[in-house]
Amino acid sequence: MHIVCLQHVPFEGPGAVADWAQARGHVLRPLRLYAGEPLYRIEQADLLLVMGGPMGVHDETRHPWLKSEKTAIRAALDAGRQVIGFCLGAQLLADVLGAAVTRNPEPEVGWFPVRPESPRYFEQPLRMLHWHGDTFALPDGAEWLASSEACAHQGFQVGRQVLAWQCHPEAKPADARTWVVECAGDLVQAPWVQDAARIVAEPEASYTAMHRMLFGMLDIFTD
Repeated sequence: MHIVCLQHVPFEGPGAVADWAQARGHVLRPLRLYAGEPLYRIEQADLLLVMGGPMGVHDETRHPWLKSEKTAIRAALDAGRQVIGFCLGAQLLADVLGAAVTRNPEPEVGWFPVRPESPRYFEQPLRMLHWHGDTFALPDGAEWLASSEACAHQGFQVGRQVLAWQCHPEAKPADARTWVVECAGDLVQAPWVQDAARIVAEPEASYTAMHRMLFGMLDIFTD
């Protein structure tokens, strides 16, 4: 399988998805939009992976490539390709599919349980890493996958083609250590925001459980 990974900032890459791809013998190619790399024929990829970033889906003036990225995601969908989005990537998918992307009632940053609304990929609440201030509505025809106390829409799926997660099941410990530095301004006093020390102190067992779910989900979705 040929996977193209759309990256919006240098510090948000594919994370554990790259480990899954390597273990399964897939080819993963990063496409660095923040560095001006062109969106060229990405609809020919078997799978499009859309990562996160601190910008919002409506920030097209500050980040003009967002407009062409949305067009490219639409082209990939129209070509019948599978698309997976995390955080900003999930919001971009919702936007392309006609659903609203708005501010969440509260920012959600840190480790909090995600509850399954569908047993498709996991059946019990699972601790996951969150880092967002926005949220999405569910597109027409989407299956609601998960929620958290701070954010109702943590995941959705549309058929066998679209998979979107507001949280970060792909995150690795090195990502958390980087994000608390690169996105330190997000660590404000708020009900659903943990401090840097708490975020990076999360035990390895949480990552192990989260990545186990991620690998199983990717196997099912791409089968």
